[in-house]
Amino acid sequence: MKPGYAYILTNKPMGVLYIGVTDHLAKRVEQHRSGAVAGFTKRFNCHRLVWFEEFENIHEARAFEVQMKKWKRAWKAVRIVEMNPTWRDLADDL
Repeated sequence: MKPGYAYILTNKPMGVLYIGVTDHLAKRVEQHRSGAVAGFTKRFNCHRLVWFEEFENIHEARAFEVQMKKWKRAWKAVRIVEMNPTWRDLADDL
C-alpha cells in the first residue's frame, strides 16, 4: 500500500490555513498551485506548503486530517513552527 500524507497549505506566513490529504504530495501541491483544485485553496490563494507528515497509508493520513481539522488554530501553528519555523514553502524540497 502507498504512503499517505496530511499537509497544510497557506497563502502567507500566519495566513489562512488549509488542511488536506493525498497519496502523492508533490502532484497534489502542483494541482493546488495550477488552480486545478477548485474551492478553498483557489479562492484564498493557498499555494505555500508549510507542513506535511507521511503516514503508512492514506487511511491513517485521512484519520489524522480529520482529527487535525478539529484542532484550534494555535495548535496547528505550533505544529507548523515545529517543522518549519520560518513558514517557508516546503514544496521546493519535494
